Amino acid sequence: MSDEQHRSGFVALYGRPNVGKSTLVNKIIGTKVSITSTKAQTTRHQVRGVLNDDSSQIVFVDTPGVGKPRSALGKRLNASASEASSDVDVVCFVVDGRSGVGRGDLFLAEGLDPKRTIVVVNKIDNLDPVKIVKQLEAVSEIDAVAYVPVSAQTGSGIDRLLDEIRALLPEGPPWYPEGQVTDTPEPQWVAELVREQLLRITHDEVPHSIATRVTEWEWPRVRVEILVERESQKGIVIGKGGSVLKEVGTKARSQLPDGVFLDLYVTVDKNWQHDPESVERLGY
Repeated sequence: MSDEQHRSGFVALYGRPNVGKSTLVNKIIGTKVSITSTKAQTTRHQVRGVLNDDSSQIVFVDTPGVGKPRSALGKRLNASASEASSDVDVVCFVVDGRSGVGRGDLFLAEGLDPKRTIVVVNKIDNLDPVKIVKQLEAVSEIDAVAYVPVSAQTGSGIDRLLDEIRALLPEGPPWYPEGQVTDTPEPQWVAELVREQLLRITHDEVPHSIATRVTEWEWPRVRVEILVERESQKGIVIGKGGSVLKEVGTKARSQLPDGVFLDLYVTVDKNWQHDPESVERLGY
């Protein structure tokens, strides 16, 4: 197939927190390329997932959810999402089909180019058809090329979404080699897997205050630093007798190749998410 017939390009998933962007990317790619949780700010980096078929290559860019910034970290994540949405071929503007379209969604959508925007109404599983139609009527306030209801959980509607995306992609060769599904560096991926488990296990106690990074990489031995903002949070993350760290390590290792040894340790960096220098140092 010639380059003139092949289509390729970048597609940003953009929207407010917790609308299911990361779950949707994982479902489309068919493997886990982005961590997920029910907490805001779970996605802190632009994560790319690559989908190949005979006629196209779609590079999905999962972006942080955009909300009211309450810290230097929040401002940086909003900026990262905005940068991604302005520098791609297609924007999939994702809204929550269960809670509906709010003023925040409409405000975010104002800055998008209608000619390259697809509105994706996610979480339609368990919604009756009448409710889905009402949600599609509501999102019609947003000027876009198409409006597609989907379920990131079941995969419903994803084939149609992909067809709409391909129709907007420019002709050209692949950006990534066949078989590559993400460009996330391995150390970043391991650190994110650790943070994902911390978010799930510590629930609402310290999620926003946690950051993770790999400090030593001597494969298969990997040392991961967990940063919190206060001494009291350090105890929560470690757990009684190290129980939380042990559970986090076990669950993160289960998603890595056999034989990997994770050495987890916790440090306190007071108010790191409110300090622009600390946010930058941590790679956000």
